[in-house]
Amino acid sequence: MLSPGRPLRRLGLVLFVALLLAVTLHAQRRRFWFDQVPPATAVPYDGRFTIVRLWYPHYGGWSYDYPDMEQNFTLILNDLTYVHPRQDGSGILRMDDPELMKFPIAYLSEPGYWYPTDSEAQGLRTYLAKGGFLIVDDFHFEREWQVFEAAMRKVLPNARIDRLPLNHPVFQSFFSIESLEVPYPGRLGESGLMGEFYGIHEDNDASKRLMVVINYNMDIGDYMEHSGRGFYAVDPTNEAFKFGVNYVIYGLTH
Repeated sequence: MLSPGRPLRRLGLVLFVALLLAVTLHAQRRRFWFDQVPPATAVPYDGRFTIVRLWYPHYGGWSYDYPDMEQNFTLILNDLTYVHPRQDGSGILRMDDPELMKFPIAYLSEPGYWYPTDSEAQGLRTYLAKGGFLIVDDFHFEREWQVFEAAMRKVLPNARIDRLPLNHPVFQSFFSIESLEVPYPGRLGESGLMGEFYGIHEDNDASKRLMVVINYNMDIGDYMEHSGRGFYAVDPTNEAFKFGVNYVIYGLTH
């Protein structure tokens, strides 16, 4: 006769093996994101607006919130605007990939771990000069800012990073943003960490086109990713979508 403890031990062994397998698969998935260059795009270019995420090596932060952010954000864009984005997939591109020139807006996640090569810096510089609009998101702490600023100086050596006022056109392009006081998602925001919004203008002239918008101490992608799960409060989640929609409309019209 089996003792009562033996089935429990067997169950524990099964659960342990299942957990080990899940961790192994997760680690394999993370190694793909960390170490391998992704395909040129996740979906072929067909002229429709497509969210494009920029890839960089050695750290998986470029992929954080993917693909849930893109899926949730395109639903909002499709419901609220006439942009009618592609909803069956999104793009992942290297900064020096010529295909990037086909897409007017690019998204860069976790730039606090971004160290562009000369080729990547040149590619992004060319993209911005030709009218591309870059959304920088998901970083905080002074060290991450320092890494980002050094990388951005490599891309645009003479660029001036300006703190954007509430009345900047990017905050009024679709929704009328009423406040820039938006907390960082989760515990950091609950502890008082508030978003700061910066930008780089063409020729360092605030009256000209905004080429780069920078969400510092902020992660609108995380708000968007978890918008259907109730992880975060409704109000800042709604604000994150408003910022995102405004960025897209601004980027498409300037």
